[in-house]
Amino acid sequence: MNPLLANRLRTGALLVMMAAIGSVFVAPLLFMVVSSFKSDNAIFSNLDRWSAYLPSADWSLANYRAVFEKSDLPSFLFNSTLIAALVVVGGILVNSMLAFAIARLRWRGRQLVLAFVVALVIVPFEVIAIPLLSLVARLPWPGFEHGHLVLHTGWFNSLHVQVIPFLANAFCVFLFYQFFRDIPPELDEAAKMDGAGPWTLYARIIMPNSGPVIATAAIVLFISAWNQYLWPIMVIQGEAFRPVQPGIQQFFGRTNSWGQIMAYATVITLPVLAVFLAFQRQFVASVAGTGIKG
Repeated sequence: MNPLLANRLRTGALLVMMAAIGSVFVAPLLFMVVSSFKSDNAIFSNLDRWSAYLPSADWSLANYRAVFEKSDLPSFLFNSTLIAALVVVGGILVNSMLAFAIARLRWRGRQLVLAFVVALVIVPFEVIAIPLLSLVARLPWPGFEHGHLVLHTGWFNSLHVQVIPFLANAFCVFLFYQFFRDIPPELDEAAKMDGAGPWTLYARIIMPNSGPVIATAAIVLFISAWNQYLWPIMVIQGEAFRPVQPGIQQFFGRTNSWGQIMAYATVITLPVLAVFLAFQRQFVASVAGTGIKG
């Protein structure tokens, strides 16, 4: 067989396989978005046909209007956006600094710390949820009463209880460590010859050359913060600081319309897709670079 033809056939087969795999992941999202514009009767009338993935004749925005009328979704979106932004920014700083100390500095016990970080990667959040709840219930937080600074005990019903415990992420530390380890050490030596200390090396040499892994960590941290469900249910009782995921449980109690539920799910899914698309190029570069070096 002609080598050029064989190469084209392999490429075509690969594209077909990738399209088939991609459709498995895209189909539920497409069904969710299309159903959010349909009435319940239209959704259930053609579930067994391909037309379930196509807009219906009664296409409308009624479900979205109902979502904003029956739930405090704008407040939930604001809370989740603020929480996710703080977790991303703070998490990138905290995790990258620890990874820098492990990967680029020499100090006694760093291998033990690295082993501890790797071990934490496989520990699910549910294992530490109750001990963490007991801890934040006893921690102080400054506040004002009658114009005086006072310390309140407990972090419940606040934004910071949904941010601070999730700044340190073992998986992100390991991502940064793997990337920092592969940056040529000659850069460190050149910087030290110019009188640069660890902070200068971190801020002006390592981080500016770590765009792909920063984007990857941002995606991981954002999705983790945006999808938090168990923890907000445990620590948030009122609506003032409630994020979007527990909000959908509240919305379930106010409607039995699946079209409205699909509309709510579509609204809270769009930010995740937007963040991934914004950092897609750097994310792919990070994964590809890790594969080549590994």
